[in-house]
Amino acid sequence: MNIYLSAIIHIKENSIMDAIELLKKLVIETRKEKGCVQYDLFEDNRNKGVFFIHENWETNEDLHHHQVSDHMMIFRENIAPLLESANKVYVGNKLF
Repeated sequence: MNIYLSAIIHIKENSIMDAIELLKKLVIETRKEKGCVQYDLFEDNRNKGVFFIHENWETNEDLHHHQVSDHMMIFRENIAPLLESANKVYVGNKLF
């Protein structure tokens, strides 16, 4: 059963361009990972500085490997000073 994850990221208004570059690198590297079915970045049309990532992983193990990967750890370190507030992450299973 695939694992679905949505992450909501709030970026400081003066840091949006830097954040987009970091997010772009994250997406590129993550899409190469084993078990990554989908990893898409979106920008909220109504709320400046709000981004969301929709993920789909083959297994919990694949998701775990992603969460502890080198590029994810580097991303977390680099994005932290650009955040307006803490990320919100939702993990679930597809119902239908």
